[in-house]
Amino acid sequence: MRSLPSGRTRRSTGSQDGSITAFVVLLLVALVALLGLVVDGGSALSAQQSATDEAEQAARAGAGALSTTALRSGSVQIDPAVAVEAAEHFTQIAGHPGTASVANGTVTVSVRYQIRTDVLGIIGVDSLPVSATASAVDVRGVTVGTP
Repeated sequence: MRSLPSGRTRRSTGSQDGSITAFVVLLLVALVALLGLVVDGGSALSAQQSATDEAEQAARAGAGALSTTALRSGSVQIDPAVAVEAAEHFTQIAGHPGTASVANGTVTVSVRYQIRTDVLGIIGVDSLPVSATASAVDVRGVTVGTP
């Protein structure tokens, strides 16, 4: 507002009333996105570690499925069908069904799922992907260290 010589005031014609509002809205969206990255990002990291643990344990469960026929003949070999069944059963019990395969005596397990977001859902990101893959082999005897 400007004062006129007669003592009256006049309003400026170039209005910037909405510029502060737009800035506040953009700042608020940025802060919500940052909060979402912190909260939901932390949840995603925790879920990633859990998925890795599940895949590793499932691979170990599968690697323990040894062929009884091979053991009787004196060799250590994984029974592929039993190993896949044991590994996939472990992932189902853990709550995130995965896939397992056996190649060259190595059991490989993959776990994939989605976690729901708490804060990022406000800006349209409803879930985040989580995946992990781990492998295990069964060994015979002591492989490292001295008695």
